[in-house]
Amino acid sequence: MSDQGWKEFLAAEGLDDWVVLHGGPTAVFQTKTLADAAILAQAIAQHPGLDGTPAHMSILTKSLTIRLTREVWNTEVEHIELAREISKIAKSLAAVAAPSMVQEVQFAIAAKPDAIDVGFWRAVLGYQPMLDDAGIDPLGISSNVWMQDLNVDKPLRHAMHIDVSVSKEHAQSRVDAAVAAGGVIVDSSEAPSWWVLADRSGNKVCVVAWPDGAKASKG
Repeated sequence: MSDQGWKEFLAAEGLDDWVVLHGGPTAVFQTKTLADAAILAQAIAQHPGLDGTPAHMSILTKSLTIRLTREVWNTEVEHIELAREISKIAKSLAAVAAPSMVQEVQFAIAAKPDAIDVGFWRAVLGYQPMLDDAGIDPLGISSNVWMQDLNVDKPLRHAMHIDVSVSKEHAQSRVDAAVAAGGVIVDSSEAPSWWVLADRSGNKVCVVAWPDGAKASKG
């Protein structure tokens, strides 16, 4: 497990169509029709660099979402050229990249280190392992689940929150929209990497632009 892959991806040129989220490099391409999105998916699937990889594609109405990995730590340097080639294919078929639509929702389940039970959550959700502390939907439809260590000094025994991963260009607008809808900012000390917000009942959610918008001092 290394952060070299996603760091090099973020630093590379010619990847304006792509956003790096928790799940790795992701792009959304809009098309004129559902059939056009299917044609684009077929063209991308035929690229020799994609076969046999953990890439995931989904089609909805007039758009195609493609994720090159299912986990940011599995981003490889080879994904840079692959992403460029996919963008070329999309452009050749008149598909338009929509980075503002790229997002990923993850459930973070927190517990004290001696009480983390990732096996239970994988079993009850029917998920497959992803690294040592997470699980993924084998069909790629539902949100990932990640086990977060709680500080042993905290009085809480367990907790849960949602992570909403978006591009760095659109994180602030998502936060603003949440506040306008009645939410409150609980913690912005790590912005623009992430913000912690809550609804009126205190249920928490993180709007995350990491690693896409990771602070330079931490990179």
